[in-house]
Amino acid sequence: MLMKRKIFNALAVAGLLAGFSYPAFSATAVPGDLGAPQGAPIQAVLTSPPNVPPPIDRKYPARVIVNLDIKEVKKEIADGVTYDFWTFGGTVPGSFIRVRQGDTVELHLTNPPDSHMPHNIDLHAVTGPGGGAPLTLTSPGHEGVFTFKALNSGLFVYHCAATPVGMHIANGMYGLIEVDPPEGLPKVDHEYYVMQGDFYTAGKYHDQGMQGFDMEKALDERPTYVLFNGREGALTGDNALKAKVGDSVRLFIGNGGPNLVSSFHVIGAIFDRVWDGSLKHYEENVQTTLIPAGSAKVVQFNTPVPGTFLLVDHSIFRTFNKGALGMLKVDGAPAPEVYAPGPVTAMAKAKTAPAAPAAAAAASGAAVQSSTAAPAHDTSTHAQAAGKPADLVATGKHVFEGICAACHQATGGGIPTVFPPLAKSDFLAADPKRAIHIVLNGLNGKVTVNGEHFDSSMPPLGPQLTDQEIAGALTYVLNSWGNPGGHVSPEEVAAARAPTSAH
Repeated sequence: MLMKRKIFNALAVAGLLAGFSYPAFSATAVPGDLGAPQGAPIQAVLTSPPNVPPPIDRKYPARVIVNLDIKEVKKEIADGVTYDFWTFGGTVPGSFIRVRQGDTVELHLTNPPDSHMPHNIDLHAVTGPGGGAPLTLTSPGHEGVFTFKALNSGLFVYHCAATPVGMHIANGMYGLIEVDPPEGLPKVDHEYYVMQGDFYTAGKYHDQGMQGFDMEKALDERPTYVLFNGREGALTGDNALKAKVGDSVRLFIGNGGPNLVSSFHVIGAIFDRVWDGSLKHYEENVQTTLIPAGSAKVVQFNTPVPGTFLLVDHSIFRTFNKGALGMLKVDGAPAPEVYAPGPVTAMAKAKTAPAAPAAAAAASGAAVQSSTAAPAHDTSTHAQAAGKPADLVATGKHVFEGICAACHQATGGGIPTVFPPLAKSDFLAADPKRAIHIVLNGLNGKVTVNGEHFDSSMPPLGPQLTDQEIAGALTYVLNSWGNPGGHVSPEEVAAARAPTSAH
């Protein structure tokens, strides 16, 4: 009897429910799903850093084919320092991917036969276990393929997640994928692609030759290098980002890690907008933005004045002592209504009273830092005896732009009352060799250069730079901006270093 009653009640409920109408489930019930792909499949445009694919102006979702090739390559991580990078597409960071929200992405990951390791890819833009990593674990000589729908707009990191995950990321296996919202992003004059990463080499900073990965340093989170786009100097000098006065600039900034959080800042600029996550909401008037490892942000700002603007990690020792330095060079007419030197005040004149002659030597030390003009190479017998003065000048140009230009400026003009000029420097011309000691050991106090007085501090660079780098920087400065020419050899630097260090 009890069983019959249960059956009767079940049938009654079923009959009652049958009287209601329910909406049919569909793919578009998933948030961010904008419907089935339309039209023929599209081959994704991929770019190497710092370039970005063009914005997507499609008004419909499509099937987008992404072909990523894994490449294990030996490349320079700094001048004279080689590292075995593992990459997506042969660059660090890997190829920039750009799709539209609602697109169905078919990703092909190819691992060539000459690779030493299995690799895969975890894209933070993927909704699904492992971000695609379990579906793309690919041995050398094979291809992994999977499909996902880009449900969320925003800028996302991708990286290798093969074991050991940290080692794969530390060797350069990361990049960015931008998912444009259906309405697109506001139009700007320039878009650039920059990623920070921390690298752990067996040797010290700037130790020459081939350097292997140091697992102990990585576990202790003690990077040898902290870099933008996988190489010291990747965004300085001739490689600097470019803009003109009045332009709008958008940076797609990522942090591959594997360990450090980035305090990203552009010296001399304020971010008008910073997007973190949704591209519909943003912060305004941001000075420095935190980017955790495995995350990314979009920053946008204008360039009302000309000059060189430094991209830095404001955990600042990483910038000037581990390599996290980039440049944005803005060309155009000055805008004195926005930025200009002020009149010299009575207080400034008092502070720049004539200095003691002995202190004046600091000017030539400061001269170790500056340049954009191509130097006139010294072709004297003394210069040729050192072997390769042209190589020294090239090294010096790189050192100057990466370390010295921040104070002495790219033109060698210095900063009035603060940092002495290197251009046509009378103290440098009077005794170029004394600059070696100042670069090695630093110098504090008042100096007089070209009749102007300065009271500032130059830190010792001996512990940071090699003999070759110091010789190159001095040789570069001696042959730039109307200076008299000449040559400093690595042997002279080594001799000057000897009494003050166990070199």
